[in-house]
Amino acid sequence: MSTSSQPDADALPAGAGKATSSYGRFGQADVVAALVLAAIVAGPVLGRFFTAPAFQTWCTMFVAIVLQAVPFLVLGVVLAALVSEFLTEPLLKRVLPRHPLAAVPAAGLAGMALPGCECASVPIAASLLRNGAVPAAAFTFLLAGPAINPVVLVATSMAFPGRPEFVLARFAASLLASLVVGWLWALRGHTVPLRMSERHGGHHHAGEAGGTGGGGWPRVRTFVSEARHEFVHTGGFLIIGAGIAASVNTFLPRDVLTTLGSHQILSVLVMAGFAFVVAMCSEADAFVAASLTAFSDVARLAFLVVGPAVDVKLVTLHAGHFGRRFAVVFAPVVFLVAVGSAALVGGLLL
Repeated sequence: MSTSSQPDADALPAGAGKATSSYGRFGQADVVAALVLAAIVAGPVLGRFFTAPAFQTWCTMFVAIVLQAVPFLVLGVVLAALVSEFLTEPLLKRVLPRHPLAAVPAAGLAGMALPGCECASVPIAASLLRNGAVPAAAFTFLLAGPAINPVVLVATSMAFPGRPEFVLARFAASLLASLVVGWLWALRGHTVPLRMSERHGGHHHAGEAGGTGGGGWPRVRTFVSEARHEFVHTGGFLIIGAGIAASVNTFLPRDVLTTLGSHQILSVLVMAGFAFVVAMCSEADAFVAASLTAFSDVARLAFLVVGPAVDVKLVTLHAGHFGRRFAVVFAPVVFLVAVGSAALVGGLLL
């Protein structure tokens, strides 16, 4: 006969043995309670912060930048989804010349007819390569499409009212950068190994998996899904970029901005680096650039030329589609060419 006072584990009610282990876990109620407690404790500090004139100025600038950019972002996303779903890499392949040196300018000008952000241009360029297009032409289109299409140019004209020379400078500098990179690649003459074959980072294209060959409602549903994905993806970068721009204008000491903006070379490099890090959508970046009035016109042009050509998210996309070795070579070349093009064209036109 056992004299042990310990209860038999088998005799315990179901779940009783798990009761003690739950004390070491945090559930949703615990998180909410902790947030409420933190808000109560920090209430006086947060109240002073939210009512401070600097924060109110930041909010005004942030909302203004976002509200100005959102209509063009929506238009660009819809058109990018239309391009991605209903058009036509085969059409581009037919109109592009086979000789690399001749195909580069044709591909650059083709970017004017295909509105879309830089995220959409990468899978389209990869599809062009799969269909046998010349690599130099595919990469020229990759750079030109997001930078010189009508949506981007109209958005730039709205962000810089009464400054048609700024729209012309953006068009000329972006096209020049894409052509130079394309010709450099044509002279280099190397092929590009594709890393992803059918699906590319959430983008769907005509005839691919998730396909549209049946036409009708499946095609419409795919288009809606594509547009929704693009808006969520690019909208996030718009929010980040607007927040950074508002913070720079509000919290960075004015003498620092004046020093950076007055130095011709340093201001261009700072804005180019800003474009690389913030990774904004090309349909909305003009409004952020227009808000940074402490910087020179050439520096703001560098922001608009570098951003659609190369940034942190594009480097990852390039590595995923074309390989890390390609991305390591391509990104710095594009960055230097874009900065040089912006400096040259900006010095002439602005």
